[in-house]
Amino acid sequence: MARIFIRIVGVLMLLSLTGCGDDTAERIAQWQQLDNQRLSRLSQMLDNGEIRNAMLLKQYVQILKSERSELTPLLEQLELDATNNGPMFTSLKQRLSDASNSANFPDKSAQLLELQNIFEAADPSQYNDMLSDPLNVVADMSNGKLARVNAISQEASKLANDSESYGAGSQLVGNPAYGQWRTDSSGTSFWAWYGMYSMFNNLFNRPIYYDNWSRHRDYSYYNDVGRYRYSSPDQRKAQDSVYQRTKKRFDSQGKRFDSPYAKSRTGSSALSRQSSSSPKTASSARSSNTFRSNYAKDSSFRNSSSRTSRGISRGK
Repeated sequence: MARIFIRIVGVLMLLSLTGCGDDTAERIAQWQQLDNQRLSRLSQMLDNGEIRNAMLLKQYVQILKSERSELTPLLEQLELDATNNGPMFTSLKQRLSDASNSANFPDKSAQLLELQNIFEAADPSQYNDMLSDPLNVVADMSNGKLARVNAISQEASKLANDSESYGAGSQLVGNPAYGQWRTDSSGTSFWAWYGMYSMFNNLFNRPIYYDNWSRHRDYSYYNDVGRYRYSSPDQRKAQDSVYQRTKKRFDSQGKRFDSPYAKSRTGSSALSRQSSSSPKTASSARSSNTFRSNYAKDSSFRNSSSRTSRGISRGK
């Protein structure tokens, strides 16, 4: 396995020194191969229990199921994120499939950038950090009995961000793997959960409206750190469309409306170096002349980057 890592790192070093000229098609083929290898490796690590937050998610679910059996269907749905059948992993697989077709992109540079983006999203360290969102959803549902991971406490986060409470599942709102923004007859957008996640509506019995959420949302890994890595180009376009539509409605009323992503919220703790250096937008990703990879450091993510905030209990 070490030889495979060394070979891959060598290929990446070669790619970083190669210009984006006539060899773009060849580089696209090389990145497709690298993405397939990395997703395969990530899948094996999930199966083997080598992703720490995935294992914690399974443990948290089992603990909470024993105390709140009425939530079992929802908890089992959330537990899928600890496997290669979860919505985030299957989203990466679908994006890689879509990225193999140049017709899905305006040019080859955009196709290449998406392949590089998928590669970083499948990095075990970043993927481990990404799992902090569903993990912390379960932690919050325990009413403080289970600790949050890679994030400060609910009380500290609410105070730091002057945020409103949107109930259980708040960290997943805005993430297209779990739901989508829909628009009602008045032109107002609201969050609609997919499938079993709609059980969150029973725990917080009022709709989440986009304009209110945009102004008062709390911190989440996806929205404040990983959105660029864990969204496809089409998903980011859809998010911008909701923003532009809402902004136009506010403009017609003489009111100001800012993007929910215009200002990052405070709330992360003990994130990996890979997550800390992740670009927030496509423009910031393109500003770099080389594409850095940390594939050779796959094993390091299980150390300081994956600490819980206060152990496995007393997480309120």
